[in-house]
Amino acid sequence: MVRLTLDLIARNSNLKLRKEETIAQCLKKITHVNFSDKNIDAIEDLSLCKNLSVLYLYDNRISQIINLNYATNLTHLYLQNNCISYIENLRSLRKLEKLYLGGNYIAVIEGLEGLTQLRELHVESQRLPLGEKLLFDPRTLQSLAKSLSILNISNNNIDDIKDLEVLENLNQLIAVDNQLLHMKDLEYLLNKLMKLWKMDLNGNPVCLKPKYRDRLILVSKSLEFLDGKEIKNVERQFLMNWKASKDAKKISKKKSTKNEDASNSYISNFETMHHIVPVYYPETGKPKLVFFSEIQRYPVNGNASPESSHEDNTKITEEMGNLSLNKSESLLTKNDVHEPHLPDDTKV
Repeated sequence: MVRLTLDLIARNSNLKLRKEETIAQCLKKITHVNFSDKNIDAIEDLSLCKNLSVLYLYDNRISQIINLNYATNLTHLYLQNNCISYIENLRSLRKLEKLYLGGNYIAVIEGLEGLTQLRELHVESQRLPLGEKLLFDPRTLQSLAKSLSILNISNNNIDDIKDLEVLENLNQLIAVDNQLLHMKDLEYLLNKLMKLWKMDLNGNPVCLKPKYRDRLILVSKSLEFLDGKEIKNVERQFLMNWKASKDAKKISKKKSTKNEDASNSYISNFETMHHIVPVYYPETGKPKLVFFSEIQRYPVNGNASPESSHEDNTKITEEMGNLSLNKSESLLTKNDVHEPHLPDDTKV
């Protein structure tokens, strides 16, 4: 069992005391402390290390983040590969810029409110129970919205990252080997993260989706690297031209469909207003369609006289001579009119 103490720091820092200088005074000058892989399981009071800015404690057995409250000048803290379950007791580290917590037992990203200078957060590969995933406290995300630029959340069984939309200054997102599946979620996020220029999602199911890379490049104009591969201007321009062409075809097709629907509607209305009767013309050997209007088909009163009936027949015959279908368009024209053939013994 090894504890990180001031005495241990003093003995391992090769301090050269000046004349009449105390150890306490010398500890105040220390800016970097490296005790990685030393079987350390606890942190003692380090309040005398007033100017400590970088602390390396990775690959140890530390289970709790404590006694760092007075290290107010700390900018870099390396605690990856320990036994930490909760992010706590860090709110007084106002100058902290980089925090490494990968390879621990953390289930929720929390307790970082007030760290307005934090630029990098590395919480990859948490040793979580089977089936559980890393979660984000909305309050912590909101507090990091302005400052955070690099986020590593790889290998944490994460299936949804839409909550990261608040990180408006994020420019690098590493989320490899998770369970991200839906393209729409990624497209939504990229529309929000306008400054993101590097994203790595290798090892997620979504990477196997058709046109995965193409779709993400088209959504984000700021993205320069995707899954470790550079996005060149030629590639982006080609995809933009392809999309513009595709969109133009869709618009053209919609207009064509709209015009066709309008034409069909006109024909349908015309057929509703007129009754269509086929009439055979011996001269052409083909049947023609003759339209009888509703007005002429029905008499005004219920009992029509022979005279009115004769007048109606005359009107119908006149209409038959004036209405027919065009051969190519199947519409009514005036250039294809023929008198219907009547038998010799027909009396008019």
